Amino acid sequence: MLLAMLRQFKGDKMFFKRGKIEYIVAGLGNPGSKYANTRHNAGFHAVDLLAKNNGFEFKKAKFHSLIADEYIAGKRCLIMKPQTMMNLSGDALYDAASYYNIPDEKIIIIYDDVSLDVGKIRVRRKGSAGGHNGIKSIISCLGSEEFPRVKIGVGKKPSADYDMVSWVLGEIPKEKMEEYKKAIADSVAAIEDLIANGVDSAMNKYSH
Repeated sequence: MLLAMLRQFKGDKMFFKRGKIEYIVAGLGNPGSKYANTRHNAGFHAVDLLAKNNGFEFKKAKFHSLIADEYIAGKRCLIMKPQTMMNLSGDALYDAASYYNIPDEKIIIIYDDVSLDVGKIRVRRKGSAGGHNGIKSIISCLGSEEFPRVKIGVGKKPSADYDMVSWVLGEIPKEKMEEYKKAIADSVAAIEDLIANGVDSAMNKYSH
C-alpha cells in the first residue's frame, strides 16, 4: 500500500516538503505570448532564471498564479508568476500571503523599473509604488509598503512625451540584450542573497 502511494506521488516534490513556507518570491509580468519579451515582464524573466538555476518548473496553478514550492538558500519559498495581468498583481499576492500567513518583510517582489538604465538593478527594503501599477496594486491589497523588492532596470523613455504604456510593452533592443541578461542574473543572485543573509546584505552587494 505504501509503495503504491509513493509511486502515485513520485515526481510531485510538493508532497515531500517539510516545514512551513517562509518566503513568497513573486516576479511580476503579464501572461500571454505577446507580452513574453517585453520590458514589463522583467520580473517573470527573473523568476524563470531562478527556476532554471535551481532545477524546478512552474507546474501548478494557485492564487491566480503559476507557482512552485521550492527551497531557495535553504528556506522554503512559494515562487509566483501572477497571471492576473500586471495591474491586478495585488490580488494574487494578497491571497497567497493570507493563506500562508507570510509577513510583509518576507514577501519579495521582482519587477521592471523605468528609472534605472538597462543592466542596473536595485534592492530596496520598502517604498512607494513609484508609478508602477503592479506595485501600486500590491500596496493597495496588502495595505503596506513594507515589503522588499528587487528592481530591474529597463531604461528610461526616449522622451518625456513618449507613451509609457508603449514603452514598457516594448522589447529590450538587441544591442542592450547582454546588459539586460546580466541584470536578470544579478537579480537572481540578489534574491538568493536576500533570503540567505537578509535585505541589508543584498542591498549592499547588488544595488548598482
